[in-house]
Amino acid sequence: MASQSNYTDIGSAGEDLVVEWLQSNGWKILHRQWRCRRGEIDIVAQKDDPGEFAYSCASPILAFVEVKTRSAGSWDAGGRSAITVQKRTKLWQTARIFMATYPQTADYSYRFDVALVYCQRSPQSTTVPALLTSSFKDRRLMLVEYIPAAFDS
Repeated sequence: MASQSNYTDIGSAGEDLVVEWLQSNGWKILHRQWRCRRGEIDIVAQKDDPGEFAYSCASPILAFVEVKTRSAGSWDAGGRSAITVQKRTKLWQTARIFMATYPQTADYSYRFDVALVYCQRSPQSTTVPALLTSSFKDRRLMLVEYIPAAFDS
């Protein structure tokens, strides 16, 4: 059985991959693993040019990004079903504390994004389409889906 430390390392490597992808798409990373009394936000990112969201706002956008790194056979649909109502509530409460802590973000638009990262042993070939891939120890990490405004449905 893998140690808790190994899971943490793989989770951090998944977050590294998502940070790389966000930066390559014009996002500025404000914080990683931002913690407060209510919880943690994996990544807080800012985009000054709203781009595809120009119709809705002219102010910068904050993205509170939840990263789920999973391997084959995960019980939670690759991380999707781990975003429960309780998890959403906790993320929302944590984001509110973040915005209160950084009042300069009060006028920003914000959204909650979810990044799904797939992890497998490196020697295996895969047909999983990926937005970005990287390696970590003996594993290959693939950003397979990035869901902007994931909680708006």
